[in-house]
Amino acid sequence: MKRSQDSVHLSPQHKKPKVAVNSTNSQGDEDTTNAEWTRVERRKAKKARKLDAKHDALMPRFMYVNGEIVKRKDAIHIDDVRDLVLHIIADSPPPNWVKIENSRSIHKVVVLLIPGLLPDFLSLPPLPTSATANPNVPLSIPLPSDSKTPIPFIASTFSHACPTRAPGDQTRMYSVLGTFFQGPISAEEKKKRIEARIASDRAFDKDPTLYLLSLQQMIENDYPIPSYIADMFEKPPGWVETPQPVAESILLLPPEKQRSRVYAIDCEMCMTEDGKELTRVCVVEYDSGIVVYDKLVKPPKPVIDYLTKWSGITKESLANATTTLADVQQHLLTILAPKGGPTSILVGHSLESDLKALRICHPLCIDTALIYHHPRGRPLKPGLAWLTKKWCRREIQTRGEGGHDPEEDALACVDLLKLKILYGAGFGEFKTDYESIFERMTRASGKGGPGTVRGAVVDHGNPSVMHGAKATTTTGCSSDQEVLDGLLQAIPAHDFAFGRFTGLADTMGWLTPKATADAPAVVVPPSEPSPEVMAAAQTKLNEHLVVLYNSLPARTAVVIFTGHSDPRRMSALNARKLAFESAIKNGKKAEDIDRSEWWTASDGRELEEEVERAKRGLLFLGIK
Repeated sequence: MKRSQDSVHLSPQHKKPKVAVNSTNSQGDEDTTNAEWTRVERRKAKKARKLDAKHDALMPRFMYVNGEIVKRKDAIHIDDVRDLVLHIIADSPPPNWVKIENSRSIHKVVVLLIPGLLPDFLSLPPLPTSATANPNVPLSIPLPSDSKTPIPFIASTFSHACPTRAPGDQTRMYSVLGTFFQGPISAEEKKKRIEARIASDRAFDKDPTLYLLSLQQMIENDYPIPSYIADMFEKPPGWVETPQPVAESILLLPPEKQRSRVYAIDCEMCMTEDGKELTRVCVVEYDSGIVVYDKLVKPPKPVIDYLTKWSGITKESLANATTTLADVQQHLLTILAPKGGPTSILVGHSLESDLKALRICHPLCIDTALIYHHPRGRPLKPGLAWLTKKWCRREIQTRGEGGHDPEEDALACVDLLKLKILYGAGFGEFKTDYESIFERMTRASGKGGPGTVRGAVVDHGNPSVMHGAKATTTTGCSSDQEVLDGLLQAIPAHDFAFGRFTGLADTMGWLTPKATADAPAVVVPPSEPSPEVMAAAQTKLNEHLVVLYNSLPARTAVVIFTGHSDPRRMSALNARKLAFESAIKNGKKAEDIDRSEWWTASDGRELEEEVERAKRGLLFLGIK
């Protein structure tokens, strides 16, 4: 439904009073002026009250359009939920599967992701499976009095639960958070970006400085920043920063010496009682590919884990090392800030990690994890081995238990930057037509014009470096209680707020480390929590939702979605599949692998079925 346009008619007596600006004296004139401005402010307040009263009289309402939903191949997708939110808060086109009456009267939008909120908890019937019933249409939620739901807030607040489908392919489920927080840009914005890219390509031509990180990028990716760039990073003891060059002295140099030299760097770390410490550093000159510095470094505390599988460092190789971190810093500063010359450029992969290991703040950085894209788009970062295989057509980091070679990794960064310069800024990018929903909100008009829509993310972990990177405010949490407290604090000052409650999913054992070939998940039937433990988690969630809902102002749109169903069996099967394929790739024959660990066609069919089950979710829409 298109938004109605409110028209405001100004009668003559409502004209803004004129204020004299040429008065030459007088207290009387000043008092008159102040009185007139007071009347203006009163009229503004009165107008605001009348507008609020008008919106209160036109209560918003969600209405599912079943006729459109049944035409769909499958259930409402997560990106449909995202587009609904952007329609309400950021003037995006209206969806066709739901109508919003009086959408202009919506005051705020609060979105909650609650994995683990199962249909059984709400006494919902099973999804239809017959050919005569559509499994995608919204289901009526029984009232609390008609059911024994352990989460009565949902049944008393929402009338329907709409089935949803998480993103993914036949054998995998993609990130629900990534899909919700990243969306396609508009055609107008795409045109602007293309024009800007063409202009920048012409301006910089083949200059590596085109790919230098901006200050904002360095802040967003947690880079240690020199104090003369921004007062954002307080250097602990033992840290140094690249000296600021003297611009006048550089201008006196011949033109060919005014250009910054470029070096690739890679570091390896081992674990000590104080955490990870630098144990090897390698620097490669960009133009020649020659190693200009390569040292094993003796950490200040004894090593408790050499992390050989990743670092390539062993007890034997580090036994005779005498170079200290201070020695490395002193030598690197002569490379990064050559006497009388311009500051050098450093290139690396997730370079902030190397700089933290070196305890150096450097202003000119190029990060191959940022100038190249992950195939599924931001905020995911691609791995160096994957990038090198994809774009340089060669494999690195193939030594297995022998670990990484920092020279090999640094040379890979050199080659990736050369390819980017050769083929242009668009080379190696995926989903360039996508953006964060917060970038889209920034362009929305809002109540005070473009740039006034404020968004907040309150989530477990550190959302500021992932899905909340572009939000106005982010709050990292370690419990659902902290999420609730963060939302209660954030909602009054923001137009949009997102929070995630994971208590139910955690209680049911859904939150497990991601399985890999090195640490595969064990294929066992999922264990269920005791009824008492499950009931306590459900009661706690219900209490959180009641407290949050009661705190919301009138005309707040509340969007709750579960994202997906139980992913454990899907994850376990994928881990088995990965382990088997990796063993074959590493040279093992099938007969050398235990038959219980084989991956068969039957396993493949089971995986596809489990993926479809895991993708099922529910959506609840309402207005406070």
